[in-house]
Amino acid sequence: MNKAEITIYKIGGAIIDNVADLTKFLHLLAHASGPKILVHGGGKGASTMMRELGLTPQLINGRRVTDAAALDIVVMFYAGKTNKQVVAELQQLGVNALGLSGADGNVIQGVKRPVKDIDYGFVGDLTPTGINAPLLQQLLAAGITPVLCPIIHDGHGQLLNTNADTIASAVAVALATSFNVTLHYCFEKNGVLRDVHDDQSVIPQITSATYAELKQQGIIADGMLPKLENAFSALNQGVGKVIISHALRIETDLHTVLCLN
Repeated sequence: MNKAEITIYKIGGAIIDNVADLTKFLHLLAHASGPKILVHGGGKGASTMMRELGLTPQLINGRRVTDAAALDIVVMFYAGKTNKQVVAELQQLGVNALGLSGADGNVIQGVKRPVKDIDYGFVGDLTPTGINAPLLQQLLAAGITPVLCPIIHDGHGQLLNTNADTIASAVAVALATSFNVTLHYCFEKNGVLRDVHDDQSVIPQITSATYAELKQQGIIADGMLPKLENAFSALNQGVGKVIISHALRIETDLHTVLCLN
């Protein structure tokens, strides 16, 4: 029996930060065919709010250190303002969306990241059984589009700030047993670029073998590395296809497709 198709879209910071671009993306999403789930990151709004309140954002290797004060703000901003604004715009566009943190319906549970060299504070790591796939399936069957923010919980009353790319990958893997899943990372570039200074130098396809070569050559580096590590991890666990594209060009052929071979 053929599995039903589903697309998991992940939208990143630079698009979240630009009101006009976010609205354009949501228009495209609303017209995309088939059932879908949207996972959104946080953008820079939480850092701006922290500075306005006299706090100093702390980032190490691009990842936010989340102490108790920072956690209060990212929960308000990601699970509140950002998530509900996205849901309201989708409702306006005729998409019956439901905004969720990980605590809502126990949809995403994880653990506080252990302290090793760095104490990231209230940052969460996902566990293999942390995604509540049956709930997501029930929502999709009811014609509802889940909109997941990067705030999860630990099952003991504690909220945790978590990487949205990782959430998108984990959700895709959890649904791969029941659906033919496409994981679509949407951000401000046209795909994976051979030359970071040339937006047209998109690498159209990357396999496991060519990924190793591109890493060795230094063509794939820095912030693109964890995104592709998540992508290939998902492919190795049953996700059918991963696409990396510009958020405002999700319906064009200008993108990078990742596959195992």
